[in-house]
Amino acid sequence: MKILIVEDEPSLREIMAQTLRREQYVVEEAADYTSGLDKIAAYDYDCILLDIMLPDGSGLKLLEELKRRGLRAGVIIISARDSLDDKIGGLELGADDYLPKPFHLAELSARIRSVLRRHRHDGRQSLDAGNVRLWPDSRRVEVAGREVELLRKEYDILHYFMSRPNHTIDKAALAEGVWGDHIDQADNFDFVYAQMKNLRRKLEKAGADIEIRAVYGFGYKLVRP
Repeated sequence: MKILIVEDEPSLREIMAQTLRREQYVVEEAADYTSGLDKIAAYDYDCILLDIMLPDGSGLKLLEELKRRGLRAGVIIISARDSLDDKIGGLELGADDYLPKPFHLAELSARIRSVLRRHRHDGRQSLDAGNVRLWPDSRRVEVAGREVELLRKEYDILHYFMSRPNHTIDKAALAEGVWGDHIDQADNFDFVYAQMKNLRRKLEKAGADIEIRAVYGFGYKLVRP
């Protein structure tokens, strides 16, 4: 799951990022309206943490732009302003939740999980493709009812594809979605190929009736053979 933090206070932004990375989220950061807008234009996110107190009121402007573009990401407003009018205003602009500062990091994590559950696949608790079932909350994978042990990135790759059924995924988009936007600094995609090879082998060995098939010259697509 991929999260964007748009917060102009560096220390708070870093604390949130470190906490969420420990919880195995892919986390990216933006410090202002412009960098936040650039990221949402370039990448898909599952949840966006947005400080509406960005300079010149640009936090609310960014929220309006998010909703104007019809992006599927859940949005949690984080703000030092906690009046009822502020909360109602943010929610009416399309935010999914409003968390006033200061807040406990445990509560932030719980709010994120709640927003992700509400947005996830029409409220279903699991993702299903063929005889493969993936449980995002516990990061478990089952094939024909039997649990399959996957490494972190193997799981993240499978989740990425099962969240996008019938989509052909470019290898660069896959790398950005699973490893983060700094992946463009990599010399090649050998790390993607290695993780993909291991995942496909484990699915085949477990008897999965789905396959992540290579699409020559482009990337991969999840199919049922």
